[in-house]
Amino acid sequence: MWLEELSRFRPPLGEPSNKGFAMLKRYFTMLMVAVAACCSLTMTGCFQSTGPTLGIFSIPIPVSPYWQKNYEDKFHIQERYARVPILGPITSGGPAVALDPPSDDEVWWALERARPTQGGIPFLHETQRNGVTFVKDKIADYVDPPRVIPLIGPAQLHHAHYKCTAYFSERKIVGWPFPHTLIDEDCQEVLYIDHNHFHMCGNIDLGPATSNY
Repeated sequence: MWLEELSRFRPPLGEPSNKGFAMLKRYFTMLMVAVAACCSLTMTGCFQSTGPTLGIFSIPIPVSPYWQKNYEDKFHIQERYARVPILGPITSGGPAVALDPPSDDEVWWALERARPTQGGIPFLHETQRNGVTFVKDKIADYVDPPRVIPLIGPAQLHHAHYKCTAYFSERKIVGWPFPHTLIDEDCQEVLYIDHNHFHMCGNIDLGPATSNY
């Protein structure tokens, strides 16, 4: 095959041979450049072939940062607000009143779960919330009689229920197929948050700490 290719560029007797060999040199140069490009592609980055590789699975797949933030937000809520604290016994003669209303951060997360704004598609559909104001009202505060709770022992459950009303303005931006913006200046959302917790009963040795929360 190579002999046939070379015979095509072999000039007749008496004619110069510069043209045929110039074309052959150009084809050979292009072939060498292609081979060098293939070698450099397989020896760099995600296609490195030295040592054990994962093949096509070594190519990184782009992931939206929304999913990373979603897992971090779930852990934030679980670590701060999803656990039930166990406090010491109620002081004799003192009022059994809950003194820790929901913080603005806790109400904000409850509002986000009830009326989410995250996870929109930029330039296609987005929701914004502005001018947020919270009003917190305690609607129930009472203590159950003592009873034995598994893994805790004798304890009382202290119920504390709050009604939180959020006032805000909401802006929805739609970019396709017909770009438009919807602004609601008078939005309202009612949220109910429970701050139930346990009080240990009896002569309990609390040790150096007064709470395990």
